[in-house]
Amino acid sequence: MHCAYFAAGRCRSCGELAVPYAAQLAAKQAHAVATLAACDGIAWLAPVPSRPTGFRNKAKMVVGGTAAAPVLGILDAQQHGVDLTGCPLYPDALAACFPALAAFITQANIAPYDIPARRGELKYLLLTLAEHSGDLMLRFVLRSQEPLARIRKHLPALRAALPQLRVVSANLQPEHKAVLEGEQELLLTQEQTLTMQVNGLPLHLRPQSFFQTNTEVAAALYRQAREWVEAIDPPALWDLFCGVGGFALHCANGQREVTGIETSRDAIASAERSRDALGLANVRFAALDATRFALDAREAPPLVIVNPPRRGIGADLCRFLDASAARSLVYSSCNSESLARDLAMLPGFRATHARVLDMFPHTRHYEVIVLLERGSR
Repeated sequence: MHCAYFAAGRCRSCGELAVPYAAQLAAKQAHAVATLAACDGIAWLAPVPSRPTGFRNKAKMVVGGTAAAPVLGILDAQQHGVDLTGCPLYPDALAACFPALAAFITQANIAPYDIPARRGELKYLLLTLAEHSGDLMLRFVLRSQEPLARIRKHLPALRAALPQLRVVSANLQPEHKAVLEGEQELLLTQEQTLTMQVNGLPLHLRPQSFFQTNTEVAAALYRQAREWVEAIDPPALWDLFCGVGGFALHCANGQREVTGIETSRDAIASAERSRDALGLANVRFAALDATRFALDAREAPPLVIVNPPRRGIGADLCRFLDASAARSLVYSSCNSESLARDLAMLPGFRATHARVLDMFPHTRHYEVIVLLERGSR
């Protein structure tokens, strides 16, 4: 893939861009195999590739420049804006929105946040695309509520320019530190969720709901988990760190008892809406800490799915699962190092199958999903 920004040295976010894509994928597979080498006997399935361009469903644009001449992209070493609106990772449906968004910043007179001077208001624009419909969700990450009245005043003009905008919100992040967003989210539209279709299932995203940035590869991830679960056919399962319920909803069949646990109330509300839209019985979601939920439950179902953040599931949950009655685990990880640490703390299970999924082309990051069965190694 050719990228003019990379070639000019203006953006190096895609650190592996100079490596041919087939070699990138092979290197990720080799890294995963080496990292999990202590788990003997894993049957490695063929890695799942990504489209090399246009695969992102979300644009996270730092806003630099001035209200009269905003710059959407990243910041350079001097904290000046670098325009990345032509980044080839964005599909046309996202890239086509950037001129209207820049014009809106000028129209609403929203001063971009100046990091060295610690003044200004607009820190980021976060734009998410539902590929199946073309619908969009837009979030303004602001230092304060100062520009809100102007945003509301001019929002009808923006929606006329971008009629596919369904959800618009403002996130307040008042602190001067490298944090993407704050806790407070103010909805500016009547609609509160963006519907993503994944393998024919509707996943309803609220502004603060986490969702993978690569919809096609996320769909393959969910299909792989569902294939393993259907082959085992447990009467009940947990989906811990469930997010908006992707694994739980893919593995529910109306008879199986499925419980999804996630700390984010927004994500749980999204999962419940998807469940209700699908009319699924015996599916329950709760906004709880996954480890605390497991320890308080005292006993686990026959199969447990875990999809933790990069830090992994940790020692307490590993000990619980290892001592539990669970017979099978499906572990989806975005960090093979923490995955390896966790698997070492699950001596009662052995990894039988694994697969690398290239969620993040042109970087060294990837997703790996592992099936574990009860039995000594």
